[in-house]
Parts: sequence; structure tokens; C-alpha cells
Amino acid sequence: MSPEQKKYLKKIKYNKIKVIIVQIILLSSFLILWEILVNKGIISSFIYSSPSRIIKTIIELIKNHNFFIHIYVTLKEVFISFILGISLGFIIALILYECKFLAKVIDPFLTMLNSLPKVALGPLIIIVCGANIKSVILMALLINLIVNIITFYNGFMGVDEYILKLFKSLGASKYQILTKLVIPSSYQTIIASFKLCISLTLIGVIMGEFLVSKEGIGYLIVYGKQVFNLNYVMTGIILLSIISYILYRLIIILENKLLKHL
Repeated sequence: MSPEQKKYLKKIKYNKIKVIIVQIILLSSFLILWEILVNKGIISSFIYSSPSRIIKTIIELIKNHNFFIHIYVTLKEVFISFILGISLGFIIALILYECKFLAKVIDPFLTMLNSLPKVALGPLIIIVCGANIKSVILMALLINLIVNIITFYNGFMGVDEYILKLFKSLGASKYQILTKLVIPSSYQTIIASFKLCISLTLIGVIMGEFLVSKEGIGYLIVYGKQVFNLNYVMTGIILLSIISYILYRLIIILENKLLKHL
């Protein structure tokens, strides 16, 4: 490796470390300022809680053996909904890609379903599936599935037409075109859809838990609102922020591993 390459790699590593340090400083500053404003009475501790109160609430939940149960339930619902959303979205997008007539027929309906407020379907979901995990997963699917279908389909349609014609002229079958050209050419879109899907899935799961769940972080937030203990509400929000960041980082790790094999 030449000195210039070493210098370039060192610069990249230094920039990554600098970004992490700045992020830590910004987060720490926000938490310290939040605590100071609450202690000075500038903002209401009843409404906005405080970092110290949130830590005490987490300790209380751990002592009551509720903390890890809420996290486990939410994560289980997120992973099930995420896998179903990605799998179904991918399969349906492939079907639409192969059947252009069907894609044109259902295109406006996909747009209508995507723009429909999913909370409005909450009572119907509860009646059909019952007040259980099925309703939570269905709510998450309603939110992430349409977006996954549209994203995958647009990625498949973005394949270079000249290369596609070349494959056809060489006698490639539909299966070979899909597996050797269309899907590999859409890796970036597929990975991008993972990032979008994980955030939409988390939103859908929490909305579902607001409606029917008796466990989970969404339930913790609703329970805090019902008993006017906003420490629970703020704790739930902070936990959701942490979980969403961890899930996003996992997708980034997956992305880096997949790109190494391209």
C-alpha cells in the first residue's frame, strides 16, 4: 500500500471518529441542558420529565421485571413484521414486474392504499384479528408493505434497457434475466428499502400497540398517559429512539457486508 493510500484511509478513519465524537457531544449537551432546564423550573418536570427521572423509571421497570418484557415484545413484533413486509413486498414486486398489465391495473390502488390513514382501519383490524399480536403485525404490514412493493418495483424497472435487450438477444430465459440482471442490479434499491422498512415497521408496531397491546413499549406509553405518569411516556420515547438507532445500525452493517460481495 502506497503512502498516499495509507494517508487517504487514515483520513477516512479520522473523519468517522470525528463524526462520532461530535454526535456524542451533541447528545450529551442536549441531555445536560434538558436536566438543567427541569431542575431550574424553566420547563415542567411533570410534562417533559428529565434524564434522571427516566433513569429512575427504567430502574423501577427492571425491578418490577417489566423492562425487558416490553422491549422483547416490541422487538419480536418488529422483526416479524419486517421479515413479512420485505418478503411479501419483494415477491409482489417481482410479480408486477413480470406482469406489466397487472402493474398498470393496481398502480392507482397502491397509491390509494398508501395514502390511507392506517389508524382509521384500527377498529376493523381489531374486529378481524382480535386484540392480540396479529393486529399489531397487520397494522405494521399495512404501513410498510405498500412502500416496499413500490420501492422494489421501481428498482426493478430501473434496470438498463440496453443490457436487458442484450440478455434477451442472447437467449436468456426470464429466470436468468431476473437472477442474473434484474435483482443484482437492484441491490442498492433493496438495501435502501431495508432502511425505510425498518423505520416504517417500528412506527406500525407502536401504532398497533397503542390500539391493542398489553405489553410492549407502545403499551408503556399509553399506560403512562392513562395514569398521568409522563415519566413512562418519555421513557418509552427514549427507548424507541435507542431501538430505532440500533436497528438502523444493524441495517448499515448488513449493507456493508452485502456490498463487499458485489
